[in-house]
Amino acid sequence: MKKIAIIGGGISGLYIANLLRQSSSYEITIYEKNNSVNLDRGYGIQLSVNSIELLNEIGFHNINLEDKFHPKKIDFYSLKNKKKICDLDISIFNSTKAKYTTLQRFTLINFLKNRLPDNFINYNKKVTKIDYESDNIEVTFENSASIKCDYLVISDGIFSKSKSLMAKREIKPKYFKSIALRATIDRDNLHGIDPSNISLSLGSNLHSVSYPIDNRGQFNFISILRKKLSNSELSDFSLFEKSDFISSILSEISKQVDPGIIKNLRDIRCFPLFVSSEIHQPIKKNTFLIGDAFFAFPPTFAQGASQSIEVAHELYRNLESLTDQFNHKRMERTKMINRKSKFNYFAFHLSNPLLIWIRNTLMKYLVKNNKFINSYLGKIYKN
Repeated sequence: MKKIAIIGGGISGLYIANLLRQSSSYEITIYEKNNSVNLDRGYGIQLSVNSIELLNEIGFHNINLEDKFHPKKIDFYSLKNKKKICDLDISIFNSTKAKYTTLQRFTLINFLKNRLPDNFINYNKKVTKIDYESDNIEVTFENSASIKCDYLVISDGIFSKSKSLMAKREIKPKYFKSIALRATIDRDNLHGIDPSNISLSLGSNLHSVSYPIDNRGQFNFISILRKKLSNSELSDFSLFEKSDFISSILSEISKQVDPGIIKNLRDIRCFPLFVSSEIHQPIKKNTFLIGDAFFAFPPTFAQGASQSIEVAHELYRNLESLTDQFNHKRMERTKMINRKSKFNYFAFHLSNPLLIWIRNTLMKYLVKNNKFINSYLGKIYKN
């Protein structure tokens, strides 16, 4: 049996472990640096059809209907005049077995974790060293304990230390010059929107998204605010938990977002947005990067979780077929999604009135153009 060490118990690590355990060819262990898997209760994620199809292979379709939601459209609004610009029908990518889905991150993580035997996850295992030997890999942890494996799968997030250890150099993500404010809100406190859809509101250097995360009336709210921060501010991780800083971000957002929404937000968290500065390709053929450790995108396509699942599934297929095309294929697809994500970010944050008018006029036409939608979104939402 080939030994596979998976570093990180996030979505991508848990998902590929679920796939690999179906094969008798592998001995799998997840090494998680924390003392538990981060469930991140309350906050939502979006999963496009490509990832739902893959999750259904391991039984995701059996999730309680109350714990997930299937929005049919994305409604675009203007924060300036509070009017609807247009809507985009995302249900055209649905099939009878897979639909665009929103849910709590907790629901997905719990589903993936509970399908694994308890001994699959080793906690409090912070990696400090990675050595490559002739036939295998030796991974050393903070307490000086070590393991040897045939394959190493790194999935410990955008700030992955394991990736830097593997590359023998420091690999850092870059600040995307934006702050994200994330919260939950009840459906009754959202006014002027269709609660059965995803609502995307566009402002000046700001966009906000609200969407249902279950069938019980709970909604996720997130605002992305363009904001410069100094190096000292970025290095002070406690800054983003301070009430004064969160209040200042809320104050900036409330200049454009309905104050009635702002006052009803709960479980508010604030954090700087980081994205990958490069696509790193491991030199060693028995080491692989998946999830945000592979590449973290700007959050304008809601593709973080979907790509984590898609990348993990592709690696599984490559391991099963013993091919070495994984990194090459992923690089091409990642570059395409990254380009479109950056373009969306630019379009969502316009402040010039003329450019805003041109954007809104084009959007009204393009969302009804099936050829454009299938090209622009279809290449991302479909495998």
